[in-house]
Amino acid sequence: MSKILIGASVLLLTLSAVFGVLNSSKVKGLRAEMENATKARELAERARAAQQKDLKGREAGVATAKAKSADTEARIASAENDLVKSQTEKATLQSKLQARESEIAELKKRVEQAGPNSTSIGGPSTAELQAQLDETRKQLESAENEKTLLSQKPRGGQERPPATTEVRRQRSAPTGHPGLRGTVLAVNQAYNFVVLNLGRRQGVESNSEMLVLRNGTMIGKIRVSSVEPATAIGDIISSTLTRGVQVQPGDNVIYAGSNL
Repeated sequence: MSKILIGASVLLLTLSAVFGVLNSSKVKGLRAEMENATKARELAERARAAQQKDLKGREAGVATAKAKSADTEARIASAENDLVKSQTEKATLQSKLQARESEIAELKKRVEQAGPNSTSIGGPSTAELQAQLDETRKQLESAENEKTLLSQKPRGGQERPPATTEVRRQRSAPTGHPGLRGTVLAVNQAYNFVVLNLGRRQGVESNSEMLVLRNGTMIGKIRVSSVEPATAIGDIISSTLTRGVQVQPGDNVIYAGSNL
């Protein structure tokens, strides 16, 4: 009987040892799984933080791009408004030109009908109408130049660098005439430039500076950036303007010198 009890005790001890080993292995496995789960959670948290940071950076970039786009659209809208205004002025000048031509044609017809001995037929003379017609044509040409410049402005950016051949030709041109005087035909405040009634025929050179006068008093300076046969484009030198004063059509300009 005692042998049976001893055998049973040994068996129970053996089973207890086996279960203890099994439980120990299971505990180690659970601990390893818990450590792996903790590491995976930390990695997931880091990845999520990195994604949030990247998302904030992208949102800031999108906001900056939207602001730049809005500024560009505002500038384009301003240039389009100036272009519409220039087109309207051109249409008005064309109407005036047609009216002047009609008046001249009518006057010539009346002169022919009156005969060679007629000295006065009433109204303005042919010479006066011809002079008015020439002046209207000059204004129309200036408006056309401004229209062309405005239409190219949104595509060409804020600067107007001349072509290489133009630069060489201008650098080899003779020095401008001191005391050369002219008038501001048009002003574009959006892009800070003016259109002058002086051109290559009068000796105007690119990069030359001209003083802007009003009632005999200097109010600022401009720098010529583009020269045509009868007109020129000049950039307003903002730092030279009298405080609170802006260049206006009708202001006088006088040649100051060349900055080649």
